[in-house]
Amino acid sequence: QVQLVESGGGLVQAGGSLRLSCAASGFTFSTHKMGWFRQAPGKERELVAAIIWSGIRTYHADSVKGRFAISRDNAKNTVYLQMNSLKPEDTAVYYCAADRTTYSPVLGTATGYDYWGQGIQVTVSS
Repeated sequence: QVQLVESGGGLVQAGGSLRLSCAASGFTFSTHKMGWFRQAPGKERELVAAIIWSGIRTYHADSVKGRFAISRDNAKNTVYLQMNSLKPEDTAVYYCAADRTTYSPVLGTATGYDYWGQGIQVTVSS
């Protein structure tokens, strides 16, 4: 079955960096769009970044543009989220997700993600 396992979260001071990883299995990773979402307490889940199956095109939410970078290694079935210049408002549970459609070229929408990881906590202290 499909499994998405996040790692790399934790506690960091404002201005610091973290790199999240998401190891995928149970489906043909290299043909599916991947996304990173986050949900802070009392807030709705939001799409942070997404990357198409080939890795050539990416999307980043305005709130993280210039600070976060999504990437993928199809040989390792892994998607990454490099987070730099972290702010306290980045504190949230971060989720890795896989789109259900193969070779989807659409980026920037939060719909269509059928497979989810368990989530990992990122806490940024001020």
